[in-house]
Amino acid sequence: MALMRGSLILATTLALLLVAGLVQAAAIEVREFNDPVLEERYRDITASLRCPTCQNQAINDSDAPVAGDMRDRVYQLLMDGRADFEIRSYMVERFGDYVLYNPRLEGRTFLLWGLPAVLGLLGLVLVGLLVRARRNASNRALSAEERARLDALINRERIE
Repeated sequence: MALMRGSLILATTLALLLVAGLVQAAAIEVREFNDPVLEERYRDITASLRCPTCQNQAINDSDAPVAGDMRDRVYQLLMDGRADFEIRSYMVERFGDYVLYNPRLEGRTFLLWGLPAVLGLLGLVLVGLLVRARRNASNRALSAEERARLDALINRERIE
């Protein structure tokens, strides 16, 4: 009897936790936009900003409280008539460059943007040099001295 009662309590607790999780997940933020272009801008901006808590998740997908605050602020700034670059600049001032999925091209981010191109060019140059060296090595004939030494080595192997 006690075992059944404990199982019933456990099942009830699990059901309540499941319902609470569904209710929390169902709490969808509703934003009112009179202009579909403004709504599209909102979606683009929130998709391009990284959540500081979730690290590799955009604020439009994140359930973190800070992401909700960021979405609220983006909405308010859009309603105030701010441009997209102003909103992103505001977020960078508040949260740093990390909040941008595509960091700006500046002196301190130049290495981040330039390094892949430089490494690609160096790789192409290295491959070109290796191909050229192999082509030259295979075309070169043996000198008379090298040929005599090779013949001597071959003859010595035959004798032994």
